Amino acid sequence: MKSRFLAYSCAVKGVDAVAADSDRSFPKHTHDQFGLGYIVRGAQQSASGVGSVEAQAGNVISVNPGEVHDGSPIGGGGRAWRMVYLDPHLVWAAGLDVSEHLQGQIEFQRPVIGDPRLLGKTAALFDAVTSPHTFDVAMPMEELLLSILPHMAEVTVPKVKGRLNITRALQRINDDPASSLSLEDLAHLTGGSRFQVLRAFTMTTGLSPHAYLMQKRLQLSRRLMRAGRPLAEVALEAGFADQSHMSRLFLRTFGFTP
Repeated sequence: MKSRFLAYSCAVKGVDAVAADSDRSFPKHTHDQFGLGYIVRGAQQSASGVGSVEAQAGNVISVNPGEVHDGSPIGGGGRAWRMVYLDPHLVWAAGLDVSEHLQGQIEFQRPVIGDPRLLGKTAALFDAVTSPHTFDVAMPMEELLLSILPHMAEVTVPKVKGRLNITRALQRINDDPASSLSLEDLAHLTGGSRFQVLRAFTMTTGLSPHAYLMQKRLQLSRRLMRAGRPLAEVALEAGFADQSHMSRLFLRTFGFTP
């Protein structure tokens, strides 16, 4: 069996991704980034910071910067996996957001996790950072990382005291849905953290900030279409990467193309 590795670059600085399918055994080594991914098929055994672990298809896997690990397939046919690699400052910043601790650096505590919901979020994170559409990658990536992190590391998640007043964040999106926004931008508007914004936004609207932003862009695009604007112009003016990006989201949301 030949090993197949496909490396992706991401529009967000400090983020990389790899899709691999191999029966190769890897010697002990380390990475200078956090690794977060999942097994697609097959199984493997590996060393980790908590000892030897086994991961099979459907398991989420992780590794910390500097953590010595290896990897060998279990059984014949090798195994396939997907990994997202994140520079430490991105994970540490997200961890501080989630925990609201003023100091300390978090680490992933669970090298293998069998949790279907966490698998879905991790797969969505990989899809987000490897999307060929580099426009607006930051917000969905931040949302997913902030929702994944409490399950991966020993982070104390604060209780939400009431609802963060996100009126200014909602108004910012409503006024100009075509503009490029990040969770950090919305956090500055509300005076809260990115994690607080994500929680409060979902509690208030039933949608994540990015999903809400996409809905507002679709609504804007429909108004522009009714005015007779060409679809290519509509897509750009409504804030989409291009016409195909708009059309796919349009079909997924409404069941028909523009």
